[in-house]
Amino acid sequence: MELYDVMRTTPAVRDYLRDPVPDEVVYRILDNARFSVNGSNHQPWRVIVVQDRAQREHLRDHYVLGFRESWAYIDQGLRPFAPEFAGGDAPITREEAHAKEHPDAFADSFHEVPVLLLVLVELGVLSVTDNHLDRQSFVGGGSVYPFVQNILLGARNEGLGSLLATLVVRQEEELRPIFDIPDTHAIAAVVAIGKPRKVITRLSRRPVEEFAHIDRFDGPPLTP
Repeated sequence: MELYDVMRTTPAVRDYLRDPVPDEVVYRILDNARFSVNGSNHQPWRVIVVQDRAQREHLRDHYVLGFRESWAYIDQGLRPFAPEFAGGDAPITREEAHAKEHPDAFADSFHEVPVLLLVLVELGVLSVTDNHLDRQSFVGGGSVYPFVQNILLGARNEGLGSLLATLVVRQEEELRPIFDIPDTHAIAAVVAIGKPRKVITRLSRRPVEEFAHIDRFDGPPLTP
């Protein structure tokens, strides 16, 4: 596909056919995604291709717990995991949220998605240039999430759908022993890939004029 077509038609897919995706296709996606930009070319990512049924079910169980936490916020009209709730100020405890079932077709069948990639990042080589500021840090992700985005775009180029899922990060410490993740690494995301049940190519996004301004935050909008 043409690059801009891929960029304009890559949605978050949560409904997949069960058709298997050959390892050679997954390899090709990763083989191209690895050319992502990243700080000092450290390439801090590591990918666990989760194929074992039991490992997949473990991942699903922990995804479900993150999903329940998310809905505990939504049920109260709040943005899940917003920076304002950091440091123990969450409106509901994790234990309370985990105990409250919230059935969901995608979450409950997460282990059946054809491809599940657990993406890790090596913490020691990240340059977190905003770690001195009194706000939520996010710059460190710049060395891993472009790689993840390349995976999403690569999947679309292969005629597949994908999803960047970060809910399992809530369960990072519980997942460490299951996947033998050392303390030197953290979970960045799970990427789900498969053939979408429905192909969506018309996405809704804000126009450039709403988010690109010249010289100042409130400067004149950039126009064609």
